[in-house]
Amino acid sequence: MGSVNMPLATPLFAITMGCPVGIGPEIIVRYFAENDPEDPPLVVVGDMAVLRRAAEVCGLSPDFVSWQPGDALKDKTVPVLPISHLNPESLVWGQANAATGQAAASYITAAVRLIEERVFAAMITAPISKKALHDAGYPYPGHTEMLAALTKTPHTHMMLAGDSLKVMLVTIHCPLKEVAAQLNRDKIFACINACNTTLRDDFALVKPRLAVAALNPHAGEDGLFGDEEERLILPAIVQARAAGIDVHGPLPPDTVFHSAANGQYDAVICMYHDQGLIPFKLLHFKDGVNVTCGLPIVRTSVDHGTAYDIAGSGQASHDSLAAAIAMAGAIAQNRRDKHRRASP
Repeated sequence: MGSVNMPLATPLFAITMGCPVGIGPEIIVRYFAENDPEDPPLVVVGDMAVLRRAAEVCGLSPDFVSWQPGDALKDKTVPVLPISHLNPESLVWGQANAATGQAAASYITAAVRLIEERVFAAMITAPISKKALHDAGYPYPGHTEMLAALTKTPHTHMMLAGDSLKVMLVTIHCPLKEVAAQLNRDKIFACINACNTTLRDDFALVKPRLAVAALNPHAGEDGLFGDEEERLILPAIVQARAAGIDVHGPLPPDTVFHSAANGQYDAVICMYHDQGLIPFKLLHFKDGVNVTCGLPIVRTSVDHGTAYDIAGSGQASHDSLAAAIAMAGAIAQNRRDKHRRASP
């Protein structure tokens, strides 16, 4: 698939249903039941029978309507682009397999294709099972890597965004014991630069203020607890400052998130997954949003997983989905505004 070279004008957004036996279908039907799906207008890319099953466990009876590109949206309905046709009787809540992984992947692929065909302006993704994705034959560790491959984007970054805190990760899905070996100056600089660009273009911040978290306790304590700060992180910060980026660090991880959450910084660059996600989810467990930065398309996601332990119970909260939809709308609008300003 090729890339989208300019912001999309149409406001229609896609929600991919995620794993059919996770909480994705439930939070989607709850969102439509409790929110106004006309701002922005939404289409679910998924499976009609699975959504009906989810509505039943939630005690809801929405009017699901099969939708195809070009169809008008009908008020008080849930438009569904049916990509898979799974048999609900063969599905067990919380038990993913190759078939559910294949279905989840097909929703993502269809949404990206239709964004590139200018049918959709953005996509919001419900959670998937990485293992089921692998069982279905897809080699990607998750959404981020799959979207990068589908859009032929060489470099992407994961940002977790909320009103109080935003974090971006240098390394994502790798064992903790391998983090230090995966770090280098170029990768850290690329993350700083991507974060700065994202905050300017997608969040409309004129001069973002960035902090970089150290890898080691006390930022290495002058090399006593590790030399990655002096050897890798600081040179990347110096390079970023030379490029005109307002960036500070490396700062001790035990204090930098407090400073950022209190308004001193607009985002924190983190060296590894849990370094950023633990403080982020402490503040934004219900309303955090996962943003894939660097893509030519707009993609946001819930910041939680499939929650197989409660799938099928009707208990799942749709707060993160609502936040992801709102943020996708804001990012798409900011990109359109930037394109208008750049147009002659």
